[in-house]
Parts: sequence; C-alpha cells; structure tokens
Amino acid sequence: MKSFEYTIQEPVGLHARPAGMLNKEARKYKSTITIHAGAKSANVLRLMAVMQLGVKFGDTVKVTIEGEDEETVAPIVEEFFKANF
Repeated sequence: MKSFEYTIQEPVGLHARPAGMLNKEARKYKSTITIHAGAKSANVLRLMAVMQLGVKFGDTVKVTIEGEDEETVAPIVEEFFKANF
C-alpha cells in the first residue's frame, strides 16, 4: 500500500467537477484509490461518497493506493492532486 497526504488548494474544495475528474482518472488503474478525511473515507470510484466527505479548501486528506499497480499509480495520482486540487 502506498499513501500520501495532500492539503486541498481548490477554493471550493473537492466538489463535483474535480471529484468527477478524479473518478475518471482512477478508472484507468487496477489499484483501489481511497481518500481519507478525518474519520471518513471513500473509494474514489464512488463519486457520491467522495463528495459526501465534505472536503473543503485547506483540509488535509490522506490518499491510499492499494493493488497490483500501486507502485506506478501512486506518483501519478499524487501529481494529479497537485495539478487539479
């Protein structure tokens, strides 16, 4: 399992548009990508669950990547967060 923490820079937080972009990106990989926000967590393939996390600007989330392609996927997902959130 690979993981990283990221502080959301998007002024409106993790809302529908960026959550949808993340969902689309995650579908390219075999690994399971999960966002942890406080006591809650959501698989990024479950768009509504991600939005229900209520992640806002300035919140720090932990992202875990687990699966057969995790070594390759982890840096790609981290860069995706930096570019889009």
